[in-house]
Amino acid sequence: MTERRSSKQQSTGKRRAARGISQREVEDVEEMSTPRTPVIYEVVRRLGDEEMERPAFSLWWSGVAAGLSISFSLLAQAVLHTHLPDAPWRDLIAAFGYSIGFLIVVLGRQQLFTESTITVVLPVLNDLSLENLWRMLRLWAIVLLANIAGTLFAAIFCTYLPAVPEDIHQGMMELSRILTNIGWWQMLLRGIASGFLIAAMVWMLPSAETSKLAVITIMTWLIAVGGFTHIIAGSMEAWLLVLAGDWTLWHMVGNFAVPVLIGNVVGGTALFALISYAQVVEEI
Repeated sequence: MTERRSSKQQSTGKRRAARGISQREVEDVEEMSTPRTPVIYEVVRRLGDEEMERPAFSLWWSGVAAGLSISFSLLAQAVLHTHLPDAPWRDLIAAFGYSIGFLIVVLGRQQLFTESTITVVLPVLNDLSLENLWRMLRLWAIVLLANIAGTLFAAIFCTYLPAVPEDIHQGMMELSRILTNIGWWQMLLRGIASGFLIAAMVWMLPSAETSKLAVITIMTWLIAVGGFTHIIAGSMEAWLLVLAGDWTLWHMVGNFAVPVLIGNVVGGTALFALISYAQVVEEI
């Protein structure tokens, strides 16, 4: 099959060369072409396989690092929110700060739970077995707990140590208190949108090449400006509310963590991952 494909490509190249396009130009066209959907699927699937093979120790500390890194989303957003004038467009610009933590996490290849709602699901859909299900659930559990531990440490650090200027800390609290006005079902439904957008971002990155910075920034900016809920980035805000006494721990778990977690998983797995798999199931 490989030989047939190679000969077909060569004959195609000759036909194009006959029309005034050199063989080198044919190769340039192939390099510049957007990867086909099955190619993107295979890249994301292999990434998920590699992640599920990693030792628990590595997953844990990579997840903790991601939790710490994602806390800079709220910090950067608060910096912009605090220093920009109180104008109708302020929130649109300040929302770009939300992308900072995601840029650190994604480009730094740290383990973020919401990314794994598509990466490790595709290998399971490709080979549905108890072993693969166990590998997926193992990774989800380790990474989720590690991410939450990382944001908790960051929240404690910002609350009890003079590391953040007072006006910036107040800006972080002001942004965090937006969560107190969102009901249970809104948390869940907004979490679905957020989970879908993160999964879409992961799906787009293999073909983004030099545009990865823009893809991550735009997709995560949309989460912030749309008021969608994210279980890890939002947990930084939720922990700050708990430490400030605005929420009890049980209120945070029941009215934030549970609905947002369900929403992110539904958006990333039940919607995007399944749809993505359906696109290529007849071609792989």
